[in-house]
Amino acid sequence: MTIASTNLQHQRVVLLGGTSGIGLATARAALAAGASVTVVSSRSQRVAEAVASLGDGAEGCTVDLSDASAVRGLFERLGPFDHLVYSAGDALQTGALADMDLDTVRQVFDLRVFGAIAAVKHATPYLRPGGSVVLTSGVAGLRPHKGWVALASACSALEGLTRALAVELAPIRVNLVSPGLVRTPLWANLPEADREALYAASGAALPVGRVGEAEDLAQAYVYLMTNRYATGQTVIVDGGGVLV
Repeated sequence: MTIASTNLQHQRVVLLGGTSGIGLATARAALAAGASVTVVSSRSQRVAEAVASLGDGAEGCTVDLSDASAVRGLFERLGPFDHLVYSAGDALQTGALADMDLDTVRQVFDLRVFGAIAAVKHATPYLRPGGSVVLTSGVAGLRPHKGWVALASACSALEGLTRALAVELAPIRVNLVSPGLVRTPLWANLPEADREALYAASGAALPVGRVGEAEDLAQAYVYLMTNRYATGQTVIVDGGGVLV
């Protein structure tokens, strides 16, 4: 019997959206597990800062992840690798559907859903045997609040996408991480005082007593990359938020 590796030694991980928040924390965790990493973002300054902070074993690329032809070119340049992590997302768009322009709803899907689809489509030919894909959604699909129609819809779409890809791309494994409230730049559109009040109130209501940190989520991505018996799964890491 072959024992699955519990680390990422000598493997290559490509992280789209890997220059901040959960993506950057996952890049650090992958490096610590022995991998080399390539972080990708649409902002060149962010890429440079991320690579500098990650140090040896890291490289970066600047690519518009909403441009499918640019994404295809990215993987053509990168060549073979072992694991794809997609955690790209922009500032959260919330608001009542009646007051929201449909173009805003489409923008939520463009990067989070269609961006993920394009990434998987163009990455798949370069994934080595034993490779995997880990996508990112959120618990909005399970516990939506008022004003979360666009976000909850995108999160639910990603769960269905993950299951379908796990069947279609087998034996490549495809899984999904579904974070709860995590302290990341996604909440940067809120004034600092409002943001900290949200973290404090939400954390106090959770069974674990605090909101998540990016490092908490990074462990889930590494688990899904290294566990060769996990596919088609959604791993919820939310501090127990869906329970209360």
